Amino acid sequence: MKAPLAFSLEATRGAARAGRLVLPHAVVPTPVFMAVGTRATVKACTTDQVVDTGTRILLGNTFHLGLKPGAERVAAAGGLHAFARWPHAMLTDSGGYQVFSLADLRRLGEEGVRFKSPYDGTLLELTPERSIEIQNLLGADIIMAFDECAPYPATREAVLAAVERTTRWAERCLRAHARPDAQALFGIVQGGVHADLRARSADALVAMDFPGYAIGGLSVGEGPERMDATLEATCPLLPEDRPRYLMGVGKPEDLVRAVLRGVDMFDCALPTRNARNGEVFLWPRRYLRLKHARYRDDHRVIDPLCDCLACRTGVKRSYLAHLLRVDEIAGLTYCSLHNLRFYQRLMQRLRREIVAGTLDAFRAEFFAPEGSGQPAD
Repeated sequence: MKAPLAFSLEATRGAARAGRLVLPHAVVPTPVFMAVGTRATVKACTTDQVVDTGTRILLGNTFHLGLKPGAERVAAAGGLHAFARWPHAMLTDSGGYQVFSLADLRRLGEEGVRFKSPYDGTLLELTPERSIEIQNLLGADIIMAFDECAPYPATREAVLAAVERTTRWAERCLRAHARPDAQALFGIVQGGVHADLRARSADALVAMDFPGYAIGGLSVGEGPERMDATLEATCPLLPEDRPRYLMGVGKPEDLVRAVLRGVDMFDCALPTRNARNGEVFLWPRRYLRLKHARYRDDHRVIDPLCDCLACRTGVKRSYLAHLLRVDEIAGLTYCSLHNLRFYQRLMQRLRREIVAGTLDAFRAEFFAPEGSGQPAD
């Protein structure tokens, strides 16, 4: 049986890794940022525009796609790739995070989670088996095990219970996976900020021999110091020859700190969500809030060094400020494409620095005090 995923390391610098991820629909250099296309689309952007940003993996949401339009309908259209006309790799999450965020609308049990549809209030159930069935129908290159993400803060007992249930559900996901030759199923390490519980979760999942491993349950309010400590404790527990995916993270500085600790893959809605609010990123850790009055008469491009659609075609900050103020979709599109391109350029830069052996100099430049995450001029 041909494996649906191959991963190889090309260079390391300390814990940081530059690799090559071979999937059925793409060969992806790592570290990599995956754009979030919750409903099989990045909001306010076309497929071709997202491809143009350099994005090579698009993330779809099992919870939302399973409800609308429905996994069976997507399968009838030829799967997510054909349905969305996406030419590269895709990843679908398990739906677990979305279900668990419905605190007032769901009931958790060993079998799975019962919840009310946020669309029409219909009572539904999502189990490990149904999550995998939906993802098999959607047809993404990488699919995720159904897990329980404990909230933060939570008692140690609650986090331990979530770890144990995640382990049992991971076994059920493996048994339910009907397309192991076409889709790589990743396990998800849980354990909150407790190093020993992360180790317990990782040990159990590594014994199941998943093609890749995700680190879940971070960037939920624990703060950067605890996240860094958790990654430092967790990454060495995962196999060196398998990709490591930090779920739902995050700000540019979060990504850099995680790469320095051994993470290969990321996804987050932040760059496009912030873009829709008029916030665009500049190197190294600065941003513009284009709805601010100061940009109404600023006739420069966002960043003259950027090659996104907006910057390379001369779209002015003043024009973007106008579009955002009058709620024109084009403003959301330009800002989203700029931020996605910024994230891809950041990943490309990190990879070059790892391969060249200049990561320490890059780290000093990136985290220099003058780039302190403040608004740019």
